[in-house]
Amino acid sequence: MRMQPVLTSSDVQKMMEACRAEAQKNNWAVSIAIVDAAGVLLQFERLDGARASTAEVAPGKARASAMMQRPSGMLADILKDYPSLGKLDGIWVQGAVPLIHDGHCVGAIGVSGVKAAEDEQVAKAGAAVLS
Repeated sequence: MRMQPVLTSSDVQKMMEACRAEAQKNNWAVSIAIVDAAGVLLQFERLDGARASTAEVAPGKARASAMMQRPSGMLADILKDYPSLGKLDGIWVQGAVPLIHDGHCVGAIGVSGVKAAEDEQVAKAGAAVLS
């Protein structure tokens, strides 16, 4: 039987704190979603001032990133070659990163609310906690 690492609640809390700190440092009103390897929501936070739509977009970006085990920004290019993947539950735009531990995807962090590269910057701050 194969053993795969999983995120703990402590891991998730630390990642959320790092994401929140990065967003607040830059005065960015964003929503942050952390999902497990299956794309199931583990923790979500909508910072003060974040638009309502970000509450749907952040988890969607995270789900897509976890399913494909790639940053969500790369997925738009994959979607061009395989348009049927667009039917999967997820949002295929930049702003999420997979969480890789010991070579295994254990989840993803998705962020929405500012420019796509800035969303990804917040997600990467959280992912760095696992490094």
